[in-house]
Amino acid sequence: MSILSSRLSRVTTGIIARGLRRSFAEVHAVRDVSFEARPGRVTALVGPNGSGKTTLLLMLASLLRPDAGEIRIADVDPVADPAGVRKILGWMPDALGAWPSLTVRETLVVTAKLYRIPADRARDRAASLLDTVGLADLADAPARVLSRGQKQRLGLARALVHDPSVLLLDEPASGLDPEARIHLRTLLRGLAADGRTILISSHVLSELDELADDAVFMVRGETVSGDRVAAASTRSREWRIRIAGASPDEARQAVAGALPGAPARVDRRDIVVPFASEVDATRALSALVAAGVAVSEFAPVTGDLEHTFLDLGSRSESGVPDPSAPASDPHTPDPGTPDPRTGTEGGDRA
Repeated sequence: MSILSSRLSRVTTGIIARGLRRSFAEVHAVRDVSFEARPGRVTALVGPNGSGKTTLLLMLASLLRPDAGEIRIADVDPVADPAGVRKILGWMPDALGAWPSLTVRETLVVTAKLYRIPADRARDRAASLLDTVGLADLADAPARVLSRGQKQRLGLARALVHDPSVLLLDEPASGLDPEARIHLRTLLRGLAADGRTILISSHVLSELDELADDAVFMVRGETVSGDRVAAASTRSREWRIRIAGASPDEARQAVAGALPGAPARVDRRDIVVPFASEVDATRALSALVAAGVAVSEFAPVTGDLEHTFLDLGSRSESGVPDPSAPASDPHTPDPGTPDPRTGTEGGDRA
């Protein structure tokens, strides 16, 4: 049986944002954001630190008022009716603000009661969700002692406790081990198949590539146009070629013989070759097979989202490389993004 209620079958709109802007004093965190995330689909929110993703999520979650623009969450305006939005919205921030005195089970029961769920149903809901996210064995452990990955799973369970139709997830895979990441991917795909709208922000682009149906790219506080994204996604990329039973030198010679003039390089036991398009890559694979080369792996070095992300980050608005633009480091702290727990910039400004 689906863990969704039947009311989701009537939801026809997910998230719609138009012309959003939000500044903190002189910091323009969100300059111009417009996009749509549809029900039954997982939409990836992709961008470097400082691009405004967390500020955007806080506005969508009704925790931060936009300076301009409009938002609809399943047809509800979070500015005009924040209580109405919170009934249908599940919000998972990057960091779990757990109550230190509560156990894992009590955290979910208390959260359920805050949504006016009766005590008996709250306990049943908590038990079901703990099993769903793989924390049943830790139900009576203090929430404060959980590892980072376990706290992420508890955060997801807390976001689901009131059976929302829309999910906002900020870095849900952070701290998860490989098995937990696979479980999360399966869970989120199932939730989307049941009709939820899921918007997920993550720096783990390889995970998003396997999970997301759609993507929204943000650069410097703005959503990137569809034409620019399409152009970035089709530019030259490197492909990894693995030859069965061959040493790196033998593999390079085999590739050079089948693809004369190709700028191949050795990467551990593989050969990496750039191709201008997927059509060119397909022709190269055909040439390798025709030459009798035992190709055991032939795939892009980066996934679609990572390739597009890296290309967008290295180019100006005109699509020409911008040597003056600083490189985007996904590990650099973002001083202009509000704290996800307080909604204030750097934790000290409204």
